[in-house]
Amino acid sequence: MVLDMNHVHDMDMHMDMDMHNSFYWGKDAIILFSGWPNRSLGMYILAIFVVFFMAFAAELLSAGESIIKPHRNPMEAGLSLAIVHTIRMGLAYLVMLALMSFNFGIFIAALVGHAIGFFIFKASAIARAADRKELEFLST
Repeated sequence: MVLDMNHVHDMDMHMDMDMHNSFYWGKDAIILFSGWPNRSLGMYILAIFVVFFMAFAAELLSAGESIIKPHRNPMEAGLSLAIVHTIRMGLAYLVMLALMSFNFGIFIAALVGHAIGFFIFKASAIARAADRKELEFLST
């Protein structure tokens, strides 16, 4: 079997044009799917919003234990938690794959989505728990 080095060199050059090894800024990115956002500013903005909402949803689903009612059947509760966990991990992996585009706009969208999601779903839950403890303390 003979390996054509010109063909290998052409493949390397083609990959270098599409793949980045460091952060960069711009709409010319490949995010999650080949040809998306396809060098279009509108599709790039859509990709930023998609990554933001995936990160936000991952944080929403990480608060899944609070959704399960304590009086439910343990098997149903465990199955519900497993389904929520599977969806959350799928979203987290998709965000991670989007970040592998090394596009700075996508990186910022993921960070902001996780930060806002954490603040809304986790920090507010902590504040509510603190209020309940304060109310318990006052009632005793």
